[in-house]
Amino acid sequence: MEQLEGTIEQVVYYNPDNGYSVFKLETETGEVTVVGIFPPLSPGEHLKLTGHFEVNQKFGRQFQMETFSLALPHSTIGLERFLASGLIKGIGPVLARRIIKKFGVDTARILDEQPEKLTIVPGIGQKKLAEILTSWQEHREIKDLIIFLQEHGISTTMAYKIYRTYGASSFDVLKRNPYQLCLEIWGIGFKTADQIALKLGLPEDSLDRVKAFVLYLLEKDNDEGHVYSEQAEVIRRCQEELGAEAGRVEAALAALVNDRSIIAKETPSGIHLYRPFFYQAEEEVARRIISLTGRDCPPPDFDLDRKIEEIEKKSGLVFSPLQKKAIKSSLQKRILIITGGPGTGKTTIIRAVVDIFESWPKKVLLAAPTGRAAKRLSEATGREAKTIHRLLEYQPHEGRFKRGPGHPLRAEALIVDEVSMIDLPLMYHLLQALPPEMRLILVGDQDQLPPVGPGHLLRDLIGSGAIEVIRLNEIFRQAKESLIVVNAHRVNEGQPIIYPPHGDPNSDFYFIHQENEEKVLNLILKLCRFSLPKKLGLSPLSTQIQVISPMYRGLAGVDHLNIELQKALNPDSASFKLGSKEFRSRDKVMQTRNNYEKEVFNGDLGTIVQIDPKKLSLLVDFDGRLVSYEKDELAEIVLAYAISVHKAQGNEYQAVVMPLLIQHYIMLQKNLFYTALTRARKLSVIIGSYRALHIAIKNDRPVNRNSDLKDNIQNLMKNELPNFRLY
Repeated sequence: MEQLEGTIEQVVYYNPDNGYSVFKLETETGEVTVVGIFPPLSPGEHLKLTGHFEVNQKFGRQFQMETFSLALPHSTIGLERFLASGLIKGIGPVLARRIIKKFGVDTARILDEQPEKLTIVPGIGQKKLAEILTSWQEHREIKDLIIFLQEHGISTTMAYKIYRTYGASSFDVLKRNPYQLCLEIWGIGFKTADQIALKLGLPEDSLDRVKAFVLYLLEKDNDEGHVYSEQAEVIRRCQEELGAEAGRVEAALAALVNDRSIIAKETPSGIHLYRPFFYQAEEEVARRIISLTGRDCPPPDFDLDRKIEEIEKKSGLVFSPLQKKAIKSSLQKRILIITGGPGTGKTTIIRAVVDIFESWPKKVLLAAPTGRAAKRLSEATGREAKTIHRLLEYQPHEGRFKRGPGHPLRAEALIVDEVSMIDLPLMYHLLQALPPEMRLILVGDQDQLPPVGPGHLLRDLIGSGAIEVIRLNEIFRQAKESLIVVNAHRVNEGQPIIYPPHGDPNSDFYFIHQENEEKVLNLILKLCRFSLPKKLGLSPLSTQIQVISPMYRGLAGVDHLNIELQKALNPDSASFKLGSKEFRSRDKVMQTRNNYEKEVFNGDLGTIVQIDPKKLSLLVDFDGRLVSYEKDELAEIVLAYAISVHKAQGNEYQAVVMPLLIQHYIMLQKNLFYTALTRARKLSVIIGSYRALHIAIKNDRPVNRNSDLKDNIQNLMKNELPNFRLY
């Protein structure tokens, strides 16, 4: 680390959204270009910096700031330059000269303590004075906040997030309850808020600290897919990880329950702790499901069997008995679930059902959880299909869906595909928007992984026994020719896979035996760079070639694969580094959280089409939609040359490459392997060991998630009051 001290001569660039700055600093040894995250700076300000020099290929030698301290300029020349910089609204070069001429080195003190004296300067009336003081105050607030947080080890980027959220109230929030940060600002977790709180002198046994940790644990469990947390486990973790006494934890829980920050539900298996929305969502979904199953459904006013025969003749298909039953039930039931693996005809049924509804004529809506799933559904049916968020008309600036009980959807039927991906909150909002007369047809594969979000919705709905379920289990003739489809079903049944004839160039499934992790990595790089693009006629950077790995760590894990694939497939594009990440133009990237304002969601894949190394900003193409990212938003996206199986769910690719090694032991599970295998449409290549493959097929350990939805539905079916009481 090196140190610099000097006065700002010129601010070359400043991004007000994230504080990224480039400026010229006059030091005793000459002029230096400084870059880094700063509060608003102006010529004339005096800084002390620590950091290091680096050589930028385009801009030459620069000093990269790590920490800084600053003060207002000491000299009248510096003060005049500072005021004339345009940072303080209402003051330009002429007015700055007049102010300095009048007050000299006392100018800063006058602005802080006796601002009314400025009115004796020609050109400053009451209106101008108000404008100057507002700007001066805002400037001092953000600067003071950044300096204050920096003294406590908090980054400038984080300070900007805090200031953008709370503005002039930032200091009050920090002093009153720093834990509010981790509850209200994405990117600030409990550990960061706790670090600030303890440095500000908050006692370790503070009730606010324990309460915040409890809420943090509930939120973390939600992030891991659980709807509720078990109270006994929460108490244990508070004691072990926070060092809190049992009595203190119980007091925190009682306070949180009392102010309705959490809901405590006593059940035969113990006390379940909910964040209020998830409790409401679970209760409401159960009630609405029972309401749908209890409503009569007017039958079609035509011969349904004859209509199905007409569709068979028109399409040249012959429906199986189960397919016919699914088609009929779609028109006869208020709610229906159709489930089955690849090649069992789910899409064929959807097309037939849509045709019949439209010939009735009745309006039918089509939806899916992700953009890609909606696009596939649209292509398969020849009709418009929307994401559920678009269907419900999400209003990002208001944080709510426009469609709901007061403004329901308008149609006779709604068909939702890829239901295994729908979590509890999304189903809650979807059911809220259903009018009483609408049929709901849910289509999905119950054997895939559960959704990324909280709940195990499709499993719980099927397990409740409240809804008619059509299970498709016959693989149709064309699908039987695909080893991807055949092997997916064999994996699901716990049977060994079938290998293609040796050297068969036309197979859509290959297993390459290799147990050395480094050799597996090299094979993946070779396949993605040369073999697969040549075989499929695609670019190596195509989003239709996807590497899927069971693990994040290791040479063949997601993180290392992304680094090596980026080097191999996209070596020479414009780029910039941000911490340990490097982004390049043409990179494949993935959104990692729902961003309703940008209308991009967790798991969406895109390609970087434009990059700005100066501003550290990007433009990403998500299936034809261009979305911009500023520096402080880049935490939301990661490289996606390789992705996890969970992130691949709901997407399909022409080709999938998957490493499968003993090193992945903890993730070698049947439903995970099955999900990965069924992501490929034309070609699936598995590289790994026979032993790892055997373990993955035989490991049928269920995915357990804390959810009471099935029990709630079954209790309502019995017309019983739920067997719990609320605290």
